[in-house]
Amino acid sequence: MKKVSCILATIGGVLFSLGAQAGAGWTDAVMVAELVPTSRHYYEVKLPVAENPSGCREKNWFYQNYNTTGSEQMFAVLLEGIGSEIRLRVYVTGLCNINGHAEFSSVSVIR
Repeated sequence: MKKVSCILATIGGVLFSLGAQAGAGWTDAVMVAELVPTSRHYYEVKLPVAENPSGCREKNWFYQNYNTTGSEQMFAVLLEGIGSEIRLRVYVTGLCNINGHAEFSSVSVIR
């Protein structure tokens, strides 16, 4: 029984430390490097940021679920960002997907 309790405590500690690293907030503003529509339930975007408050493994990769309210508008802004070569930033939620990409919930255009 002690062995099972030790294993559960270790797993809980690892999960807690992973969650503690994640944070929400705005990235710095950069130009879009790559926008990837996928056949999965989300699209991906690569932004060569210096600051990513999420703490996710892949600092420069972000994702948004297609079914999220406003996702079509955010995708359109990102696409326009590529064509117009404007600087953008995203607001990361603190959630990381299995690939280590940070989820974002907002896109901001910077002049």
